[in-house]
Amino acid sequence: MVIVAVLMLGFFGFLILRSQSPNLAPLYSGLSLEDSSAILTELQTLNIPYELRGDGDTILVPRDQITTLRMTLAGEGLPTRGQVGYEIFDQQSTLGATSFVQNINNLRALEGELARTIGSLTRIKSARVHLVLPERELFRRERKDPSASIVLSVRGELSNGEIRAIQHMVASAIEGLTPSSVSIVDDQGNLLASGTGEDVAGVMSGQNDERTLGFENRLRTRVEDMLANVVGAGRARVEVAAELDFNRSTTTQETFDPESQVVRSTQTRESENLTGGANGQVTVANELPGASQNNGAAGITDQGTSSEEVVNYEISKTTQTAVMEAGSVKRLSVAVVVDGVYTDDGAGNVTYSARSADDIAQILTLVRSAVGYSAERGDSVEVVNMQFAERPDLAPIGTDAEAGLLDFTRDDLMNGAEMAVTLLIALALVFFVMRPLLKRALTPETAPLALPSAAELGHHGVLGPDGQIMAEEEVVAPRDKTPAWVTNAKSMGETQLQTLKTVGTLVEENPKQAALIVRDWLGSAA
Repeated sequence: MVIVAVLMLGFFGFLILRSQSPNLAPLYSGLSLEDSSAILTELQTLNIPYELRGDGDTILVPRDQITTLRMTLAGEGLPTRGQVGYEIFDQQSTLGATSFVQNINNLRALEGELARTIGSLTRIKSARVHLVLPERELFRRERKDPSASIVLSVRGELSNGEIRAIQHMVASAIEGLTPSSVSIVDDQGNLLASGTGEDVAGVMSGQNDERTLGFENRLRTRVEDMLANVVGAGRARVEVAAELDFNRSTTTQETFDPESQVVRSTQTRESENLTGGANGQVTVANELPGASQNNGAAGITDQGTSSEEVVNYEISKTTQTAVMEAGSVKRLSVAVVVDGVYTDDGAGNVTYSARSADDIAQILTLVRSAVGYSAERGDSVEVVNMQFAERPDLAPIGTDAEAGLLDFTRDDLMNGAEMAVTLLIALALVFFVMRPLLKRALTPETAPLALPSAAELGHHGVLGPDGQIMAEEEVVAPRDKTPAWVTNAKSMGETQLQTLKTVGTLVEENPKQAALIVRDWLGSAA
């Protein structure tokens, strides 16, 4: 009972202290020393309890005040993360500021805002941005293009897609800046993007490799998932090699159909010719004015009619423009290795047997259909049955054949610990709390122990040498000549002493009954 009481007092004391102490939660983490110092100054001004963790980069405050404190600190421009944004124009007075100072502040604000935007990405811990924005000089035609350089502190390693995303994001925020003019370096000194425009071919090659690898991985995953349901999980290995065409071409074709003629226009011309003369001779008589036409008509006269018809036909024409985008499949090669069949004879002996030719043919047909096999492209699909180096587990799915009796996982250990703690608490409650209470409730109250008084003992008898009460008649007189009254006094003293010893023994053996007797004596005396 004492142990249980002490434990309960300690537990309730812990709860009281825990309830009185504020529940702290991280306000900000990953702060620089400058931001931590500025935030601590604000918290001390507001009389807010706080706690520092790590190397001072994490600040803990009461959980119920996190939202309010973040809004208050945001109003003060904290944390700045070492960058200054457009709030620089709110903190400084533009009265009397020169254009040079305004341009410098604008450049600082733009760099800070870009750094904050890049730092908001998941894989980026911190970023620093440097911009070069050349000013166009008067009376000068040439203009230098802007450029940018970025230093990143990353978690892990950035992919080519993430690097290009940062380049395009920064280039879109600056007028006249191209993604190829943005150089990126990580905190380890590795060059992620040169920013000189010379790595365009390298970037394109990297993009092509990523597209090819992604295409191959999709096909491999598709085929492996299909074969896992046929031959079992882990019983087939698939490798895909794809050759993609990244050339972009545009083809325009015009086709004329002479069979589909249509009359567009028709022109018809008719003429009549009349020719006469004296055998083709010209004389003075027939040339004079007023001369008779018959004077020189001694020759032959010609007369004729002619007609001409022109028909214009329209022939149908078909114009086709085909644009071939980059990424088409030129050739596909797929290699599939399938394990054989294992049979268990029931005695623990496993026998391997190769798959039949019909099974291999069916698997080949399935794989060709899954990858889009085309004989015109020259695709090749090979399915080979070979025994794997490691024998697969023959236990049913969801069981571990090699797991021993004492092979526990972390989850099993945690569940066992929780069950053990719960069992200990239950046993402690049963043995130290429930058992004493039940014992006290079920124990009947005994009657008070009645002790014979010394007078009754002296009247009815005396105690013998063995502690038994004897009658006065049984007391043997002493043989010596001691007086009788001396002998009686001695006997009475021994009797009283023995009575006291007997009462003391009874009190030690029955303390509860003795307490009840004393209580009755005190009550009767009162």
